[in-house]
Amino acid sequence: MSQRFTVSKSDGDGLPADIRGEVNRLFEGDEPANAVRPEGDADGVEQAESAAVVMPKGDSNPKESSPFINSSDAAAEKSQQYDGKNMALFEEEMDTSPMVSSLLSSLANYSNLPQGSKEHEEAENNEAESSRKKPVKAPQLGTLMGVYLPCIQNIFGVILFLRMTWLVGIGGIIGTFVIVFMCCTTTMLTAISMSAIATNGVVPAGGSYYMISRSLGPEFGGAVGICFYLGTTYAGAMYILGAIELLLIYIVPKAAIFPLEGLEGAEAEAALLNNMRVYGTILLTSMATVVFVGVKYVNKLALVFLGCVILSILAVYAGVIKTAVDPPEFPVCVLGNRTLVWKTFDVCAKTVETANGTVTTQLWRMFCDSSLLNATCDKYFVANNVTQIQGIPGITSSIWTENLFGTYYEKGDLIARINMESVEEPDDPLTNANRYVLADITSFFTLLVGIYFPSVTGIMAGSNRSGDLRDAQKSIPVGTIAAITTTSLVYMSSVILFGGCIEGVVLRDKFGEGVHGNLVIGTLAWPSPWVIVIGSFFSTCGAGLQSLTGAPRLMQAIAKDGIVPALRIFGHAKANGEPTWSLLLTAFICESGILIASLDSVAPILSMFFLMCYMFVNLACALQTLLRTPNWRPRFKFYHWTLSFLGMSLCLTLMFLCSWYYAIVAMVIAGSIYKYIEFAGAEKEWGDGIRGLSLSAARYALMRLEEGPPHTKNWRPQLLVLVSTDAEQNVEQPRLLSLTNQLKAGKGLTIVGTALVGNYLDNYEHTQRAEQALRKLMETEKVKGFCQVTVSSNLRDASSHLLQASGLGGLKHNAMLVSWPRNWKQGDEHQTWRNFVELVRETTAAHLALLVPKNIAAFPSNGERFTEGHIDVWWIVHDGGMLMLLPFLLRQHKVWRKCKMRIFTVAQLDDNSIQMKKDLTTFLYHLRIDAMVEVVEMHDSDISAYTYEKTLVMEQRSQMLKQINLSKNEREREIQSITDSSRGSIRRKNPASVTTQLSVSEEPPAAGKEEKPEEEVQLIHDTTTPTSPAAPAATPATAEAVQSPGEQVQMTWTEKCDGEAGKPAGAPAPCSIKDIFNMKPEWENLNHSNVRRMHTALRLNEVIIKKSSEAKLVLLNMPGPPKNRTGDENYMEFLEVLTEGLNRVLLVRGGGREVITIYS
Repeated sequence: MSQRFTVSKSDGDGLPADIRGEVNRLFEGDEPANAVRPEGDADGVEQAESAAVVMPKGDSNPKESSPFINSSDAAAEKSQQYDGKNMALFEEEMDTSPMVSSLLSSLANYSNLPQGSKEHEEAENNEAESSRKKPVKAPQLGTLMGVYLPCIQNIFGVILFLRMTWLVGIGGIIGTFVIVFMCCTTTMLTAISMSAIATNGVVPAGGSYYMISRSLGPEFGGAVGICFYLGTTYAGAMYILGAIELLLIYIVPKAAIFPLEGLEGAEAEAALLNNMRVYGTILLTSMATVVFVGVKYVNKLALVFLGCVILSILAVYAGVIKTAVDPPEFPVCVLGNRTLVWKTFDVCAKTVETANGTVTTQLWRMFCDSSLLNATCDKYFVANNVTQIQGIPGITSSIWTENLFGTYYEKGDLIARINMESVEEPDDPLTNANRYVLADITSFFTLLVGIYFPSVTGIMAGSNRSGDLRDAQKSIPVGTIAAITTTSLVYMSSVILFGGCIEGVVLRDKFGEGVHGNLVIGTLAWPSPWVIVIGSFFSTCGAGLQSLTGAPRLMQAIAKDGIVPALRIFGHAKANGEPTWSLLLTAFICESGILIASLDSVAPILSMFFLMCYMFVNLACALQTLLRTPNWRPRFKFYHWTLSFLGMSLCLTLMFLCSWYYAIVAMVIAGSIYKYIEFAGAEKEWGDGIRGLSLSAARYALMRLEEGPPHTKNWRPQLLVLVSTDAEQNVEQPRLLSLTNQLKAGKGLTIVGTALVGNYLDNYEHTQRAEQALRKLMETEKVKGFCQVTVSSNLRDASSHLLQASGLGGLKHNAMLVSWPRNWKQGDEHQTWRNFVELVRETTAAHLALLVPKNIAAFPSNGERFTEGHIDVWWIVHDGGMLMLLPFLLRQHKVWRKCKMRIFTVAQLDDNSIQMKKDLTTFLYHLRIDAMVEVVEMHDSDISAYTYEKTLVMEQRSQMLKQINLSKNEREREIQSITDSSRGSIRRKNPASVTTQLSVSEEPPAAGKEEKPEEEVQLIHDTTTPTSPAAPAATPATAEAVQSPGEQVQMTWTEKCDGEAGKPAGAPAPCSIKDIFNMKPEWENLNHSNVRRMHTALRLNEVIIKKSSEAKLVLLNMPGPPKNRTGDENYMEFLEVLTEGLNRVLLVRGGGREVITIYS
């Protein structure tokens, strides 16, 4: 009796469990016994011998189109774009997740324009529409010209030439060396921190302001940016005052508007300060005009000014060498032990012997009322002898022993020679004070620190030019640290050489009054003091121009950011981009420094602002290192948070050493700016008591989090980990929490959730037990976070509630971690994979990232250590950078630290794989990620017969799972029917062996051979032993004997792998491959889209197995689920095929936003 089964669409969920289980076991992950296994090379590219699809006559497209595939015109039109791309699995998401090959060139060719340049770019684009835009010239400055020399020019400045000798004389060799060493150490530590920040992404123009504001936020950035601006502006005032001092005291003293001749004490000091103010204002106006008219001339003259600095320093070293052989003649006249101002007399003696007898000198007339020998003279002059000493004894003398320790003076004290006798009455008043060299200010150790520190500033010059550098991430650390090393060596050697060459009274003579009004450092220079005087004048003028050029641009950058509303007007510029309003503000502030008129008073002010700036640079580096933000990946590796903390402490110490009241004023200014930025237009939050303040701060922080999504730099995976529990409420996948710990390292938000089925009132105790189990496991795995248990009538709703309701306000998860459903092919587990696919859809709709570890039990525990191996990333479609970020986070954990990272991407036929590799390497370099890069070429290939058979089995299983609802006897008959149908399709043709490794032979039953009962016939192999084309671990030849009346047909396929047997002996000769299709009419009804997706999964799996079979972990783009829910079980099969044969796999889906950036 024959029986017919009518199959109609119905909800597969309604199948009885026993039917579902039986059918599922029959079709569980099977491979068709008559499937043709394609033979391919290691890259998964099939050879000519493998199965190929024969096109109908006249069809010139050797792709997947075939008369055996029926598809609608719309589907064909949609898939036409992806024909031959081998990426059909990802085609539905191509609009939101483009192929990596199409994205790489734009990722590599990033723009290094800073934020705030958007308007500039738009204006350029608009202009380009009307006229052809000139090609933009790529930045070409290297380390030497772009960083090293600008830093040298900015660090060497006015203090070295005008105050260094005085500092050595007052502080002594030891004291001054300590000051120099402390300041140079501070700048070196700051440079290390700055190098880490500057190499943590692209730093556009803006230098330290950009680095700090992007590292510590707008409040700190604005406060420190304005401090840096004020420091740079006051540095301009200091350079101008230094240039005027050189002009009026050493070059043309007669040019003074307020003459100093005949003035003493306060009057002389006031006249000097007034001269400085007048000439300083004139020079400031001239410099501001030059900057306003053409800044390009300033940049062109920079090398000239730098040449003056280097020439002057070389002249000093040459002079030091010369003193060892022939010390220069620079006599100093000393009365008793008091140094005399050598301006109005010619001979250092009271009287001279001539032919006419003893004659008094000009020096006599300075201290006596007449030139006669019996004139009334100053008591001290009478009681002491006049001595002429050598001002520069030379490096070979032992003068360094006298200069070893410091000598500090009160204002108005006499500059006296140590270890020299003097006859004076203690009660006698000081007379003729203007004849002696006097101390112009009260000196003490901390004052020297404040005056010296500006000479080590200028370390930011390289980072300020980052936009012009060819390779900023390499040049900034190397150039800055080399410049600081060079200048530190020069400064330290200068302290020792000055103390070892020059007489102490000359060193302490600030303005060179005892050496005929010469610049003290000039007396040491060779061949002439004028080399130093002229060179230092031009270098200080150049440094002043640089300050007036850089400060307005810094103010413009701050104003354009809009973080200080009151400064927005200073963001406006001329048509050519010059910051006019900012220049006016800079000139006005600089004038306030010039009105102070004293170089020694201005230097501590700008020291405060620079020290505060450097302190926050160190703070930014220390915080970033301690917080371990995912974006913190500096290419410069020689940093540590302890070094940054030490640098910050030194900056704070130096601030209070220089001037405690200036330090407090600077902090009040910075704090006021911080609070102004923080609360401009914001509501203040007050709380009563500590508890109220904490609650208020927490609420305020949560409200701030809701203001908008986090910046890409601050994005880190905030995980919702979904685990399942058994009947005793114990977690079934504890390794999920191990992976969570390895991903998070205790940072950020982690919510571990589980779902229970039932009624909440009835299951309250189970909920409490589950929560305790979660907490205990989180404590064991050292996962810091929260746990949440949800109860609902079914697991699907409970999981959905967890996804929607977890978190509070802005403190919500942005990624889900859920394990791959185990045993999803078993009949009684069908709801598990349905829930999983729905969860994938929900995470996509909620714009959440999704991480799905497969074979989670094989993942390492927190106690394991990989001593070697690779983490392989297969980057097929762009997912916002998740695939790049996750391996970096894993490698921060000790489990994965020794693993190397490899990134593979796939090139299609029309892609330039060489250029793709270059672009990907460039992109990774700017991301500061160290990884090996490989581009795998997957050329177009025809769909193999094995792919068709795999798809056929998959669709048959789907139909059985969804539609059969039969009794047990009927189910057995249906299975027999399918078996007969398959056998009939094999018998339909009796072809000879084919070139696709399919050999068919007829043999009589062997004598004595035990016949297998019908129940044991297996048409399809169980996937518990993987036999995919990419897993040659299967048996070399697998045969299935299917018995039918009077004949036995044996189907055999072989794989030509190393060490495998070839085809069986006696195989018939090949015939046309067309016979394969003729004997497979059931292929005609296959879904075209499913065939192509299966082709993608198989081809990718072949390539991944070849390249990454030994990898410790494989990360892979997870294709999205089908929009039509009827294909859910096919989707699971595609993912299973895609990851088959891999030990540890992490499937990753992005959340629809960028999570990694090249910028700092």
